[in-house]
Amino acid sequence: MGMVTLYVSSSLALLPLLLSMSVTSMHAWSSLAPYRNDANFSNKSLRLSTGKITLSLNAVDESSSDAPAQIIPKQMKKKKLKTFQRYLEIECWKRQDVRDLERVLIAVSDACRQISRIVSRAKTDDLYGVATNTDGSPLDENVQGEVQQKLDVVCNTIMLRAFCGCSSSIAAVASEEEDTPRCCSDVMGSDAFSVGDYVAVFDPIDGSKNIDSSLPVGTIFGIYKASGGLPADVSAFKQNGNTMVAAGYCLYSATTILVLTLGSGVDGFTLDPDNYRFLHTHEDIRIPARGNIYSINEANFHEFTEPVKRYLDSMKSGVNGKRTNARYVGALVADVHNVLLNGGVYSYPGTLSNPNGKLRLLYEGCPMAMIMEQAGGAGSTGFGRILDVNPVETHQRIPMYLGSIENVFEADQFHTYYSDVKEEGH
Repeated sequence: MGMVTLYVSSSLALLPLLLSMSVTSMHAWSSLAPYRNDANFSNKSLRLSTGKITLSLNAVDESSSDAPAQIIPKQMKKKKLKTFQRYLEIECWKRQDVRDLERVLIAVSDACRQISRIVSRAKTDDLYGVATNTDGSPLDENVQGEVQQKLDVVCNTIMLRAFCGCSSSIAAVASEEEDTPRCCSDVMGSDAFSVGDYVAVFDPIDGSKNIDSSLPVGTIFGIYKASGGLPADVSAFKQNGNTMVAAGYCLYSATTILVLTLGSGVDGFTLDPDNYRFLHTHEDIRIPARGNIYSINEANFHEFTEPVKRYLDSMKSGVNGKRTNARYVGALVADVHNVLLNGGVYSYPGTLSNPNGKLRLLYEGCPMAMIMEQAGGAGSTGFGRILDVNPVETHQRIPMYLGSIENVFEADQFHTYYSDVKEEGH
């Protein structure tokens, strides 16, 4: 017979569980009535049996400082994990080429912690919905033609100051939320912040509309070398992804996870809710060579080109005789993270009306492609590596396939062989 130990408050916290048990156990619960109003109830210890399982009910007064906040086995202990700061100290000591980025990346992790807290408090702190001017009218649409959410504005400010205010390493930044790149001297209001050797790109809060439904969102960033402290004009950011020196994302979901690559593998760090530090929980992440997950917005199926339709049909038919699973959250970071850990492919291809798709090359495509390749996966437009694409402008969009190398290779093959097939010739 199994034994389960639970703490139960006098507010009938165990009632939902008991409702699912046998009638016999309900009689036992009713027998507690004389005790539930007893001032000494907190000292009672009772046992209920359903014939299959026995519950040891230790009633605890919620007002007591000894009352447990949650049901946790006493033998549960914290893992001895390396902190994000210690990880950076070691990596930057081993690699002189990224040493100047140590303070930058620590500042980014601090920004992610702030955003994590803001996301969890968005409703209670009135950060839901469309951003407005002082007169209550909505802000102008951003360069993407999207109405900015309150969280977009707040998180954008946090990320700008994290990159520009932490050191003199970053000379300029480009945000998905702003029309043009900005020099750090403009962001911080001082010329002392415009002499760095790097430029940074980021999407401060990917999938911000998901917040209204309490769904996952994320932050994406990438850092490029820009020798000589180039000014914050478009030319400073017209580099393909092969020149990127660091990339990462932070997922705000059931847990907050920071994933980072410095060009020599991928590591993940989980935010400890007790001490609010990022701990090294995912060492040397490697994506499976092939996976059974496909993540795509199938609502666009009738707008997809013939190669995409055929590839999607192929995925639905199974992979190596195994059934595939569709998983789509609607936030790039959440969907890509799932594919990174479990294998498969994330797709946001072009459509007949939008051949270049929706996602941005600089802010989303290159950072995610670098992470995937460093984890043993691939990132493709359907016709070649995302990292080989030379940006024409900072808000350029591209079709995107990210995931296991074999799954992405198959997507490329479908584009190669079926691109000339007429749409009605399926």
